[in-house]
Amino acid sequence: MKALRSLAQHVDCLETGDYDNMSDEEVLEQLHVVDDRRIYLIAEILRRGIAGYDRIHEVTMIDEWFIDKIAILVEMEKKIKACGGKLDKELLKEAKRMEFPDNVIARWTGKTEEEIKNLRYEYGITAAFKMVDTCAAEFASETPYYYSCFDGENEVEDNHERKKIMVLGSGPIRIGQGIEFDYCSVHSVWALSQEGYETIIVNNNPETVSTDFDIADKLYFEPLTPEDVENIVRLEKPDGAVVQFGGQTAINLTESLMKMGVKILGTSAKNVDAAEDREVFDDILEECCIPRAKGDTVFTTEEALKVANELGYPVLIRPSYVLGGQGMQIAVNDKDIVEFMAVINRYHQEHPILIDKYLMGKEIEVDAVCDGEDILIPGIMEHIERAGIHSGDSISVYPAQTISEKIQNVLVDYTRKLARSLHVIGLINIQFIVYQDEVYVIEVNPRSSRTVPYISKVTGIPIVNLASRVIIGAKIRDLGYEPGLAPKAAYLAIKMPVFSFEKIRGADISLGPEMKSTGECLGIAKTFDEALYKAFIGAGIKLPKHKNMIMTVRDEDHADAVEIGRRFEKIGYHIFATSGTARALNKSGVKATPGRKIEQESPNLLDLILGHKIDLVIDIPAQGAEHSRDGFIIRRNAIETGVNVLTAIDTAYALITSLENTDIKKLSLIDIAKVQ
Repeated sequence: MKALRSLAQHVDCLETGDYDNMSDEEVLEQLHVVDDRRIYLIAEILRRGIAGYDRIHEVTMIDEWFIDKIAILVEMEKKIKACGGKLDKELLKEAKRMEFPDNVIARWTGKTEEEIKNLRYEYGITAAFKMVDTCAAEFASETPYYYSCFDGENEVEDNHERKKIMVLGSGPIRIGQGIEFDYCSVHSVWALSQEGYETIIVNNNPETVSTDFDIADKLYFEPLTPEDVENIVRLEKPDGAVVQFGGQTAINLTESLMKMGVKILGTSAKNVDAAEDREVFDDILEECCIPRAKGDTVFTTEEALKVANELGYPVLIRPSYVLGGQGMQIAVNDKDIVEFMAVINRYHQEHPILIDKYLMGKEIEVDAVCDGEDILIPGIMEHIERAGIHSGDSISVYPAQTISEKIQNVLVDYTRKLARSLHVIGLINIQFIVYQDEVYVIEVNPRSSRTVPYISKVTGIPIVNLASRVIIGAKIRDLGYEPGLAPKAAYLAIKMPVFSFEKIRGADISLGPEMKSTGECLGIAKTFDEALYKAFIGAGIKLPKHKNMIMTVRDEDHADAVEIGRRFEKIGYHIFATSGTARALNKSGVKATPGRKIEQESPNLLDLILGHKIDLVIDIPAQGAEHSRDGFIIRRNAIETGVNVLTAIDTAYALITSLENTDIKKLSLIDIAKVQ
């Protein structure tokens, strides 16, 4: 039950409702599908009593011992639902021993979560914390590494000799919220420890550094939910909590922590909310004379259609309070709006959905530390891909290469104004668009971002360390730094996204506003071309091999395709293309061999890919929900046969630029520990 809650997938028990409209036969048929939903399916089969342990084992090969454990949880579900809201002490105690959360028990008994919690306290049912035995019972374990249970004695030493600060981690690593936030949590704990505080980390991912038991004074290995965190708060009584380094997972706990009486260190919850509240934030922008793309907030599909048509397509649609662009899409027509709203509203939305006019400009990103008065910007990063591709999937360049001094000054000014208006204490991340020589704000996040480790390493400015000291009262000047934009480093650093599409069967690899990358790598050099080439190599794009490529682009990208094709032709590439793209290339003097569509006789484009003679596919799909079936099949087969695939024109320009201007035999070696 703890593991299910820790997944952060809007699931708090084995009952998901996914199978309510399925017949028994349909549910049993689903048992043959091997995916991450199987545990919920098995629970549903046991709940209905339509198959025994042996049948489930025969199909899934899951040991009957584990199936029995799921059955025990399902039996407890039935007992709770059957009690008619009359929970006696023994039933509630047993339910909590099995780790059923208060909100689930409340849902099944027709009570409120607060009523269940108060009933627990009345019965004396509270969580105890035990120390993880890291010594396998060979000798006494003394590692301050704890987990909760509802049947045992508390093993945490009760002391308050030093002031305590609780740092909330980022939970499971997933697309949109990766190891970058763990980096921030760890560096924050180190800085706070150096300032004399007792540090407490709450996190649940065993693969992270923050859950090493020697990082903080105490580590609680628990789900990052309000109830689980409150159990720790009741025991430890921290003097403050830090949420700005744990990504959206930690930020989402802010309101609950405040209700528990825990002081939020750094930017207040009110100001974090102000950055997400459309009306409040628009007022701030107006006061600061900072433009943003026109937009509005909606809850229903009807409202979304009205706003989208008033703004004019294309529009950007996204939920509030998400990381990694989860649920974010570019809609180009009413059909897209209906489809995207249905996807977003699969889960209850406590906050409004945002719809903005889409501007195709250059995206700029800024991380800064603010002490309430002054700001320190380590550097300005620009994305190679135009706005519309998630920042986590874009190639990021530091220092920005193509913006003018005038634009740079505007970016610094806007960052300062926004940080002050939002009363930021600690870190702030701002994403801008430069469109027709004007700077627009996309979004502001008064917290750490995934670019924090990157910009810290390539500038030599330890911004998490500085932000941690700022949130406990230090000033930027007192820490030895001059406010404003820091001088540029001597090197160029390019952050390149890394994808795992070959491991995610059936996923469309085309890039858009929702993040899809699973990692990143860094290229550092004295020149842009060499840094870019290193970054591509680090991401696994090692060209040329066979010097054969496929191009298929939208009609509006034909001019760019001609330029890119001409440059690839000059370095010896033979270009195959779909009929429309081939016509445009040949008409402009770029030799291209038309390829047959995949449903036509062999040899067609798919045969070329499966023949392992293609180095690269440049496939630019149309925006919106309607994607070509041929394009999807080409992209999937290319990825699954080890062919590099690019789905953004700007990425293709970057790749050919790196190939034209870099000699692999003359790459320089850079010691990143000495970069500053």
